Amino acid sequence: MKLTKPLALVCAGALLASCANHSDSNQAAAPEGASVSIENCGQERQFPLAEHMLVNDGNLIASTLSVGAADQIKAVSSIQRDTPILSAKYGEQTVAGLDDIAKEYPSLEQIIAEAPDVYVAGWGYGLDEGKGITPESLQEHDIATYILSEACRQGDSSARGTMDPWEAVEQDLHNLGALTGHEDKAEEVIKDQQQRLEALRAAPKAEQTPVAFLYDSGTDALFTSGKYGAPQAILATADASNATEDIEDTWVSVGWERLAQAAPDVFVFVEYPGQELDQKIEQLKKNPATKNLPAVKEERFINLPYAMWTSGPLNIDAAEHVRKALEYFKLVPESDIEPALTLPSSTPGLKYFQAS
Repeated sequence: MKLTKPLALVCAGALLASCANHSDSNQAAAPEGASVSIENCGQERQFPLAEHMLVNDGNLIASTLSVGAADQIKAVSSIQRDTPILSAKYGEQTVAGLDDIAKEYPSLEQIIAEAPDVYVAGWGYGLDEGKGITPESLQEHDIATYILSEACRQGDSSARGTMDPWEAVEQDLHNLGALTGHEDKAEEVIKDQQQRLEALRAAPKAEQTPVAFLYDSGTDALFTSGKYGAPQAILATADASNATEDIEDTWVSVGWERLAQAAPDVFVFVEYPGQELDQKIEQLKKNPATKNLPAVKEERFINLPYAMWTSGPLNIDAAEHVRKALEYFKLVPESDIEPALTLPSSTPGLKYFQAS
């Protein structure tokens, strides 16, 4: 983190000792106008030291809560689907105390009315050129935009993803820690993720790596995830291969033919509003391209909440649960991996991949 001139001048003066000990406990005492320099989507940018953020989507809410910045969240949006898993991770009281201003993604008018100092979102995660919600349009209203690293665009194209998915999570935790003055907590979370990754990577490997297909949503076409999406990292870490890992993007649509050609050993699902797990399974069981696949007939299904599959600190929890599910299906050897986070009993489909 680089301190910019307003904070640097204060540190040079009478408040030197206070600034030198700048930590989670004294972030709120930062002088008005303090800012930080952060690299976001390949650009070094100035941000206000955030005190009144609007955070969109469960994964970004998780990232912000993970670094200890709950008190600096003015409002959230699009949280309902992830309330149970976020409550399990961060506590019911913390999550219940968040001001939820929009069931789905907020409109430009809602964002402006909320007047946050920083809007935490991403392309496909609350930023939308078609709705006029861009970093440039928000800056006109003195609202800075922090973009989810996984959602950074590839040059001038609309394709997203510019780095390894685990690196993207670490980048966001580091940046949000700097943005909110909670650097120490952010580094603690990053270290925990790295240690758990090491344990997963050291677990016994299958002689033949099972193939997994991620089914987010869709009927005529299937919304899934490619090389730069968080599911790629989650599956690989759990000792499975992503059936669409050759697609140079994060979240994409493919046809049923692509799924049939992959002949996956297991299906992983995103718990997502608008299409229930049972409806997705019904699609697999009735579509001629998939109904005879062993994974469908034997119901090798793993369903996890949206915030666990989208880029954020719950990805490591997802990797642990996928690993144990693969062991349950006898697709990988048994290991001593034990998920640190217990899934809420309300999570649909637990019967498919957990022993009763």
